[in-house]
Amino acid sequence: MALARVAAVRLPVWVPVLLALGTWAVYVGDRLLDAQRALRIGDTHALRERHWFHWRYRHMLLPVAGAAACACAVLIMVEMPDANRERNSMLAAATLAYFGGVHLPHKPRWFPPLASKELLVGVLFASGCALPTLLRADSSSRSEVLVAAAYLATLAWLNCYAIDRWEASPHARIARNAGTLTVVGGLLALVLHASHPAAASAALLALLDAARTRMTPLTLRAAADLVLLAPAVLLR
Repeated sequence: MALARVAAVRLPVWVPVLLALGTWAVYVGDRLLDAQRALRIGDTHALRERHWFHWRYRHMLLPVAGAAACACAVLIMVEMPDANRERNSMLAAATLAYFGGVHLPHKPRWFPPLASKELLVGVLFASGCALPTLLRADSSSRSEVLVAAAYLATLAWLNCYAIDRWEASPHARIARNAGTLTVVGGLLALVLHASHPAAASAALLALLDAARTRMTPLTLRAAADLVLLAPAVLLR
């Protein structure tokens, strides 16, 4: 919705519904595949509480995630224009490549080496959020949307990176990265002549970093995701 505001585009209601259901279904699948692989090879030291939670309740979560994926398919077939469907298929192919690169037990020789998982998640997530706006924006505003989407990708990367660092060690710091991203977000708001709610998320991540030693790893991890949603109150 913030990206749509940059381009002065009004998105149909089904677009954020599709993104929400699709993102959640992918998240559940990713957690279950992580847990399954670790249990299969007997290497569970990297599994966190979120993995164990999904594995314990997999018999409930998997059908619900499957239903969400089916709902996404229906929305795509019924609501999405044919031209947009073709362009979105490229993003779907990239997501499948991500799953293959992360979860395939034996990768083909031709399969390209992956960058960090956190970076890939950030890029794919921001691409999914930006594509509906890019397909509806006029040519004069697309460059601004791409700049804002790059910022969102960096914020999504920082979210994943912070969670990984905090879970590995309570003394890990991300304040410098979060502070830099907050300043960049403020500058972007001036350049794009629009408020940038994501900058507030970066500032809140910096505050979480300062309070990290007073929170349990599970609470800190949940709060890191919550602060990405909190600036939604700035959207009108």
